[in-house]
Amino acid sequence: MSVQKEHHGVVVDYGNPAVTKGISVFDPEFDSLFAYEGDDLGVRYTPEATKFRLWAPTASEAKVLLYPVWRCTFAEEMDMARDEGGTWTLTLEGDYKGIGYNYKVKIGEQWNEGVDPYATAVGINGDRGAIVDMEATNPERWTEDRPPLASPVDAVIYELHLRDLSIHPKSGISHRGKYLGLAEEGTRGPKQIPTGLDHIRSLGVTHVQLMPIYDFATESVDEAKSDVPQYNWGYDPKNYNVPEGSYATDPYDPAVRIKELKQLVQTLHDKGLRVIMDVVYNHVYDWYLMNFTKLVPGYYLRYRDDGTLSDGSFCGNELASERKMARKFIVDSVLHWVKEYHIDGFRFDLMGLMDIETMNEIRRRLDEIDPGIIMIGEGWNMSDTTLPAEKRANQANAAKLPGIGQFNDGLRDAVKGSIFNHENKGFISGATGFEQDIRKGVAGGIRYSDRLRQYAEEPVQTVNYAECHDNHTMWDKLVLSTPGIGDDMRKSMHRLGTAIVLTSQGIPLLHAGQEFMRTKNGVENSYKSPDEVNWLDWERCAAHRCEVDYVRRVIRLRKEHPAFRLRTAEQIKTHLVFEEAPAGCVAYTLRDHAGGDPSKHLYVLYHARAEETILPLPTLGEWSAVMGGEHIRSLNPDRLTAGGIGLIVLEVKQ
Repeated sequence: MSVQKEHHGVVVDYGNPAVTKGISVFDPEFDSLFAYEGDDLGVRYTPEATKFRLWAPTASEAKVLLYPVWRCTFAEEMDMARDEGGTWTLTLEGDYKGIGYNYKVKIGEQWNEGVDPYATAVGINGDRGAIVDMEATNPERWTEDRPPLASPVDAVIYELHLRDLSIHPKSGISHRGKYLGLAEEGTRGPKQIPTGLDHIRSLGVTHVQLMPIYDFATESVDEAKSDVPQYNWGYDPKNYNVPEGSYATDPYDPAVRIKELKQLVQTLHDKGLRVIMDVVYNHVYDWYLMNFTKLVPGYYLRYRDDGTLSDGSFCGNELASERKMARKFIVDSVLHWVKEYHIDGFRFDLMGLMDIETMNEIRRRLDEIDPGIIMIGEGWNMSDTTLPAEKRANQANAAKLPGIGQFNDGLRDAVKGSIFNHENKGFISGATGFEQDIRKGVAGGIRYSDRLRQYAEEPVQTVNYAECHDNHTMWDKLVLSTPGIGDDMRKSMHRLGTAIVLTSQGIPLLHAGQEFMRTKNGVENSYKSPDEVNWLDWERCAAHRCEVDYVRRVIRLRKEHPAFRLRTAEQIKTHLVFEEAPAGCVAYTLRDHAGGDPSKHLYVLYHARAEETILPLPTLGEWSAVMGGEHIRSLNPDRLTAGGIGLIVLEVKQ
């Protein structure tokens, strides 16, 4: 007798308990009986044979469906044999390269067909897996060398949506909206400014963080309609281990998207840029239609006591990362992207829905490959989840998550004002009372003192930012919160906001286009807005070359002075000293460490006041301007007079 339950109006068959020795898929004991530890799930191809292994312990029968022609609805069914750890296996002798495949399982009285969760290649729109020779997808130049990175705090991350970069009509890029578009060199836009990859390189950033590039839902972007403008951020996971086809020049050929993404990664590496991948393991697009639910119903998702789905993601479901085979899938998936695509880091969407043990296991496995592979995530406390509070990978539990960075929303809101109250001002726009929160961010979110502390144990656990793809851009937030002032004043505020991010301890992140005051015309959540809202406007970039150059200079400042990149909390507490400053100002010195020279000191001032301010300087020697000379009205060994909104950096050598 099979167990059937209705969830959200859908009747799901969870199988016959006799198949699993009377143990329900919802029982915690299920993991101890049926977890599989091997590393061969999915397909293993050679020209001589192809081996399949599927984990489906609740199935009474399992088959491989072979689709010789992609558009064909007819499949040849091949029986699989039950094997260890709840798995099913099949070996086919001969060369099956290019053949499509799916799995078909009998759960109770119901037959379900699903794509292999471990599929590494798929056909159009990801509805069928594909048997591909992965080695043959490697570009001609394919090395395992990564650009050097001594510490995550040396990173300057540039968050980018792949389509945004090149889709503007004046981007000068041939492969607009494609993987290869970001790999193009020598592209020029209005007034002959460098665009695309050349522009990114010119900024001096170290990492490009790509918003979702795994295969996401057809309902978001239909790969078969490449001639129709379509847009989505891609936070709708479908096939986790396969690149998105809409970014490929041919989404019908399973190998093309793989090879072109590899070509992109190699190009970025050759240009000294590491690649961070935005991943969404916290939920799936459609709980009932997803492969996980079809193949092992009830196992991979979290449920409330009343049988409804836990929904801390506000997307209808959550992946149960704490269950052994869900955790194994996530870890295996991350390692796949590192080993097969040479990805250098991961940004975990809604990381607060992931469990601590899973995140630490990922960190441990990545450290075995390269400790410089970055892990960062959204450590928000998602209160609607059924995952116990003590197990959530969020800011409150940062002490349990060494080596994993979390986005510093405290600094973000202190810089520009609350993202939820659009009219609220922040430090850069003239609001008072944010000085202490700015200081907390400057200190990298560590426990600097009893009064200055956030969530971090070490600076590598803090990601500082003023804007990202979510919510209003900093420019749009300033427009909303500063009515009645001119754009020149807003430009000064915007410069200061970016400068605070780049001179604070921890890991800085810039949103693509932030360097030329990106606007989305006031759209707050542009996840499916048209290209005209989301694209990087290269005409705006050309019109604001001075702003771009300013960001370049601040990045160069950060790189030239290790004092802005202190490795440990202890070093920060030793070298960082907050100085006397009135409301609307934050001042601090970085002592005995400027430029790596223990005889040098830096003085940094965030001046968010239009009027002049007289500030005392510590008597450490003869101060000279490193940056922000346009804001210095007078400078003496013991006194600075500053005017206008902006950053001032002074240096003294004993």
